[in-house]
Amino acid sequence: MTATTPRYMAVQGAALLIAGVFLAIGLLGFIPGVTSDYGLLHWAGQHSGAKLFGMFPVSGLRNTVHLVFGVVGLVLMRSYAAARAYLIIGGLAYLAVWIYGLLIENSSGANFAPRNGADNWLHFGLGAAMVILGITLGGQRDPTKRRHFRRRPKGHGPSGSGSAAATY
Repeated sequence: MTATTPRYMAVQGAALLIAGVFLAIGLLGFIPGVTSDYGLLHWAGQHSGAKLFGMFPVSGLRNTVHLVFGVVGLVLMRSYAAARAYLIIGGLAYLAVWIYGLLIENSSGANFAPRNGADNWLHFGLGAAMVILGITLGGQRDPTKRRHFRRRPKGHGPSGSGSAAATY
């Protein structure tokens, strides 16, 4: 049995999974039935009345952003470092959207996207999960790169002596 480096590391698998979720959500937002009140779907703005799964407000622009974020994730998951950056930076972006949602009133002119309380907490959970995945699955170095070790000269083992005396 030979040891081989896996083709993809765990952080890349997590990025693939998150990207797939974004693609699915983006597509489902355009499907009547999955998106309730589909006739009220607007391209942009806070007045779109369509809701994904009858709970999360969506718009054409928002669905498109989810699709683009999913495609970006598929591209970036190919490299360890890029996948980790996708999870951490994307997670931080979603945490920023959560904070924005908490601070901006629905009727405010600064509210450019349809949202509600469930949507805000979904952004928090998603952002936190992405950051945690990026950090915990990441580690300190890229494990797909080989490390070069120098061999120790014979007789310079852990005991530090070159003698052949046995320790009991």
